[in-house]
Amino acid sequence: MLDLIPSLGGWRAAVSGQRCAVATIVAAGGSVPRPLGTSMLVSERGDVLGSLSGGCVEGAVVDAALEAMRDGGSRLESFGYSAEDAFAVGLSCGGELEVHIQPLGVGSPELSVLRGFGDAGRNVAEGPAARGLAALAVIRRLDAGGGVVVVDDPVRFRAMESPELAVLVGDHPATVYAAAAQLEPLVQGGRAGLIRLAPPAGCTGGSETHPEPITLFVESRLPAARMLIFGANDFGAALLPAGKLLGYDVTLCDARPAFSNQGRFLAADQVVTDWPHRYLAAEAAAGRVDGRTVVCVLTHDPKFDIPLLETALGLGLAYVGAMGSRRSHRQRIDALLADGTPAEALERLHSPIGLDLGAVTPAEVAVSITAEIIASRGRAGRGSTTPAPLKASSLKDGSGPIHHPDPRTHEPRTHEPRQEDPWT
Repeated sequence: MLDLIPSLGGWRAAVSGQRCAVATIVAAGGSVPRPLGTSMLVSERGDVLGSLSGGCVEGAVVDAALEAMRDGGSRLESFGYSAEDAFAVGLSCGGELEVHIQPLGVGSPELSVLRGFGDAGRNVAEGPAARGLAALAVIRRLDAGGGVVVVDDPVRFRAMESPELAVLVGDHPATVYAAAAQLEPLVQGGRAGLIRLAPPAGCTGGSETHPEPITLFVESRLPAARMLIFGANDFGAALLPAGKLLGYDVTLCDARPAFSNQGRFLAADQVVTDWPHRYLAAEAAAGRVDGRTVVCVLTHDPKFDIPLLETALGLGLAYVGAMGSRRSHRQRIDALLADGTPAEALERLHSPIGLDLGAVTPAEVAVSITAEIIASRGRAGRGSTTPAPLKASSLKDGSGPIHHPDPRTHEPRTHEPRQEDPWT
């Protein structure tokens, strides 16, 4: 539901107080156009806010939502694709969706969340610029029990310490414990997911012989991940808007005020004049970088690059890339090894930076860098500190599904082709 918050305030049906139903993607398989948690609102007059599939199933979802408002009951609808019945309602992309549809009363807690939920809701709508404030999670109970819990600080959420969660799942210690084990990774990781829990002993919801499981759906949003660009030059100026387009909170840092103070960098969320390695170390000490942070070293100057890369490679960041030719790369590696950087840490360094797109201009180089950042996501297994080698490929030359789960979110995304640095 969180994806609807930015546009709800201007939706005529919400302003006029109409009854509505919310349809949410709670499970997905194969190639699907939208991730878990994507929602669509349908008013009692058939007005629609949002989209679940780009048009494949919306008509059927609207019909089901109107029926849910008439009878007052929630329902779970499944949509897929069958070659034998290609013109039936389904997904032409070949994937499968489970859509939960729930009517919302005027005073329902879910509707309260959608109407902004105070400053937290507005900050979610503001996007990357609201770094540090844009965190919000919603835990909904989808079975007959109903109810919702809102978490204002997902990173610090502790399920066993939440009285609201205990009430939501029935206040049975064993059930709360089972919920905590699955909820915390989703909430703290900014992910979405469906959780089914066995009903507590003695509970006979559903039927006496087949009690209904407790079904929870989690949506969690964290502040935008950070992209730290070091180098106030033409390449930094081109990479800045590309990083923002990907949803990063972008900082540009350069030790030279005559360069960092130029007007072409004002679109950055932060512009910092400081020695790069000193700034990165201070941000890490303050807890403002994490395993989602991306560092792009574009200074192309050993006096900046070497101490900065020594610091960056010791922080467990999502991506560290450095610009330069292959000759510069070899000199850089020799200098880092001489300064004591472990060889295994250097395996995490993307240098020369970017994918081999044949890029020449700064804008083209920015595309090659962001393509490598996207392609590098999830190439290492969980818990691995060394990324697997990237392989060049074009979707037209491949086979099998084009969408695979992003391990950061467990949500589908498209694979990007592997390329190398234009500076060869």
